[in-house]
Amino acid sequence: MARRIAICVGLSVALAAASPDVTHAQTAQAVLQAAAQAMGTNTLRCVTYTGAGYVGLVGQNYDIRDDWARVELASFTRTINFEQRAAREERVIRQGSYPARGGGGIPIQGEQRQIQLVSDKFAWNVQGTNTVPQPAAAELRQLDLWLNPHGFIKAAMAPGANPILITRYESGALGGLSSVPMRRLNIISITVLGKYRVNGTINDQNLVERVQTWIPNPVRGDMNQEGEYSQWRDVSGVKFPGNFHHHTDWDDETQPPNYNGGHNSLTFNVKDLRVNDCGEPITVPQEAQKATIPPVQVQTTKLAEGVYYLAGQSHHSVAVEFRDFTVLVEAPQNEPRALAVIEATYKAIPNKPIRYVVNSHHHFDHLGGIRTAFHEGATIVTHHSNRDFYKQEVLTYAPRTLEPDRLSLHPPTEFAEGYQLETIQMKGTISDGTRNLDIYYVQGSPHAEGMVMAYLPRERILIEADIFTPPAAGAQMPATPPPAAVNLYDNIRAYRLDVQTIAPLHGRVVPFAEFLKFIGKSGTN
Repeated sequence: MARRIAICVGLSVALAAASPDVTHAQTAQAVLQAAAQAMGTNTLRCVTYTGAGYVGLVGQNYDIRDDWARVELASFTRTINFEQRAAREERVIRQGSYPARGGGGIPIQGEQRQIQLVSDKFAWNVQGTNTVPQPAAAELRQLDLWLNPHGFIKAAMAPGANPILITRYESGALGGLSSVPMRRLNIISITVLGKYRVNGTINDQNLVERVQTWIPNPVRGDMNQEGEYSQWRDVSGVKFPGNFHHHTDWDDETQPPNYNGGHNSLTFNVKDLRVNDCGEPITVPQEAQKATIPPVQVQTTKLAEGVYYLAGQSHHSVAVEFRDFTVLVEAPQNEPRALAVIEATYKAIPNKPIRYVVNSHHHFDHLGGIRTAFHEGATIVTHHSNRDFYKQEVLTYAPRTLEPDRLSLHPPTEFAEGYQLETIQMKGTISDGTRNLDIYYVQGSPHAEGMVMAYLPRERILIEADIFTPPAAGAQMPATPPPAAVNLYDNIRAYRLDVQTIAPLHGRVVPFAEFLKFIGKSGTN
């Protein structure tokens, strides 16, 4: 036995001597230099590429288990000037042949043109002839300059980048099948903008085939962001991918149970490519240079005794007073918005805790404040179909390193004891014996499965989100009413609700008669 052990040890040493660890044989700089030479990165100052494909609307899937809702990317043009640290991106999107359900303005009427720019620490959009500053978007747009193959190599080779090299084997998406050959890949890891860990996967042809990082999201915390690059071509000595495929959130819907399947956020094939045709530098408009992130504001309007409309720039909430507590309908967007809404609620209804927060649906812009509301002591009320995602993926102890919130920094005792959620199937009621707030499942909604609306029967006020958004006062009514608004009318009739006022969580409060006119109905419900 001792002799057999000695032979095994000797064989192990011999194998180790014959097959040195590639990780130690190479350096990060050597791998980067080989990739830069193979791709022509050192000669690339700027690039413009155009293409077409689809866009996935992140956080806007129809069912919690679906992929992100998609629209057609009719055209896509992006110019990146690496030396200027600037980019201009123009998209034209339309509904195309994709299902007309889900969020983000679906179904899109006609075509929509979106123009976004970034230059160093400034970001802005262009709408017609108008400059629209986007100071809150500047950091992520700057980060995006380096989340492409050439941008990543340039960032990793920059002074002070301190790249780290690791190697791994993988067999691709089919993973682990013996018929799939495993590839050894180099992964270069760097930190960008002082906080974002970015990993670039370099294959045996010295091409960057994947760039991955995490970005902050109020619903998902540190959320995966990655691009996969293939179908490479050579243009004027520069190699460039012909296909871009991006994920936002993890591609793990094949790993049951599936609480949230959204991940595919952008795919397009490159149709035209120009290298080092830089044109005029991008000039930062004065409006963008002077812009700062505006403070969160809440405008409080009393709708009825003990009922307050808490309006914001785009997303609203409603606070309802009960005998010993308060109910908040919707905690949207993010923690700063939720904190402002909570403060406004306490100002309108002092000395009563927020016991419940009614969540209309799972879309991220309406879900981003529920962690903050729960930290405040509220129980989240939502549709039963949302339960697993909220409990397993949203209201959790998962680390949030990029933008920590109150729940991650100061978790309450009740966090792990299961009291944070109550769900309804068709109808639920919050009551103290003197006032009722009824919560109804919106049947057949084209906007989102698991949608709920709230109704105050005594005040005859209906509270809803994303189903009916009133146009500006005096605006022309649509020739064809949106399907979601027609569906709202059908639900009101099915539940026999006597509505006098609609308090939308976008737009403005309107009398029910205006809603009927909007959808082309007359009389009462």
